[in-house]
Amino acid sequence: MKVNQLKAGAGLSYIILALTNIVGLVYTPYMLRMMGQSEYGLYSLVASVIAYLTILDMGFGNTIIRYTAKFRAEGKTDELYSMFGMFISLYSIISIITVVLGAVLYFNIDLIYSQSLTTDELRKIHIMMLLMIFNLAFTFPLSIFGSIITAYENFIFQRVIKIARIILNTVVMIVLLEIGYRAIGMVVLITVLNLITLILNLWYSKFRLKIKIYFRNFNWGLFKELAGYSFYIFLGALVDRLYWSSGQVILGAVIGTAAVAVFAVAIQLEQMYMSFSTAIPGVFLPKITAMTTKEHSHKEISDLFIKTGRIQFIIMSFVLAGFILFGHQFIILWAGPDYSETYYITLLFFVPLTVPLIQNIGLTILMARNQFKFRSVLYIFIALLSVVLQLLLVKKYGGIGSAIAISVALVLGQIIAMNIYYHKKQKIDIPKFWKEIGKMAVSPVIIGLATFVVLRYIELNNPIKLALGIVIFSAVYLPVFWLTSMNEYEKQLLMSPLQKVINKVFRK
Repeated sequence: MKVNQLKAGAGLSYIILALTNIVGLVYTPYMLRMMGQSEYGLYSLVASVIAYLTILDMGFGNTIIRYTAKFRAEGKTDELYSMFGMFISLYSIISIITVVLGAVLYFNIDLIYSQSLTTDELRKIHIMMLLMIFNLAFTFPLSIFGSIITAYENFIFQRVIKIARIILNTVVMIVLLEIGYRAIGMVVLITVLNLITLILNLWYSKFRLKIKIYFRNFNWGLFKELAGYSFYIFLGALVDRLYWSSGQVILGAVIGTAAVAVFAVAIQLEQMYMSFSTAIPGVFLPKITAMTTKEHSHKEISDLFIKTGRIQFIIMSFVLAGFILFGHQFIILWAGPDYSETYYITLLFFVPLTVPLIQNIGLTILMARNQFKFRSVLYIFIALLSVVLQLLLVKKYGGIGSAIAISVALVLGQIIAMNIYYHKKQKIDIPKFWKEIGKMAVSPVIIGLATFVVLRYIELNNPIKLALGIVIFSAVYLPVFWLTSMNEYEKQLLMSPLQKVINKVFRK
């Protein structure tokens, strides 16, 4: 059952990935044109400000997953149910803190943004802020059940709910946009769908997984251990917010909503890019936790790091090469000429991000080993450097300046420092990892350079020409990469599902 859940969970993750990206590619240009730069910039600005309140989760979500897997493996049922009760109590306190901090933000909106926003924009921000604070307030206590379902490795239910949510959100939002609702309507819809999802997770945990909640035997020793584990995950979440939300907050205060909209589209593309690498590592947390609990060798975990990194590079290198070559024209045709600068901002994200994305399994290893301290402390300093650089560069260079600051932080922290740490402290064979990736990268570099030279003499100025160019590039890139960069395991991994489908068809 668990093996099926793991395979199905990974499969459904990629269905979600494909669906999210397809919906994003088709729906986003429609939404941008219906909402307009100002309205979309407003929504993105409020979402970025509220994102800072989400870090009050304190990293407890991953803590619940890790310790649920640990207690189940050890057969400590009473301790497990008492831990659930403890977290619900903690999350309830966090909800109250969220409302208080949200109120402080609400009453200081005019002070922060009155110089860059109009009176009507400030009025709308107040309404959206209230809705998002309300959303967070009930999200925290109920979020524990989603973590429980993940820890029990019941991936199918969660993925199916997520697929339904993506479809519903898109269909209903199109209707709302046609009626005339804009940013405020979007926030209301997100709030309603979030509440439905949380209630479904509660129902599944209680009636299908038969979870019990004990509000007794509060174990202060366990709480101290959990808090120590969560604290460094919390720092990591804070860093992520500083990386990806500070740009919009600063641009909104210094320049205005149009600049926020351009930057927000780049952030959306960055999140889509990141999603290509995060579907697989998430389902490995319970497995890696078990491996570390049973003290598997460093070599086994290192081999898993390299194996998953190679698989992720297959996907990431194709997407990155395609975006470098066709991204600028794609954004102009997709989002509109007003978003041309988005390409350069996005490119400044994509290139340095590729390294930590193909090494995402490393974060899962750190979670399982409860060794997040170095990464979290390092990232907090690097993120603060990023914010300082943004404040210096944004006024003169706008969104490009913010992206440069973020890229510098990514290179220093997530590439140089973390690779040294993985090798020296986690005993992961990083030289072997880069040797493997280097061999795989030869074909993408050669094909990319050749395509770049060809494209200098061809103008892809309409969707048909652009699509044809991408198809021809893919028709050359994929077979060459298959023959020169992939090993037999990776080829079999990709061919196995196709062979099963073919066998079923011929059996019929």
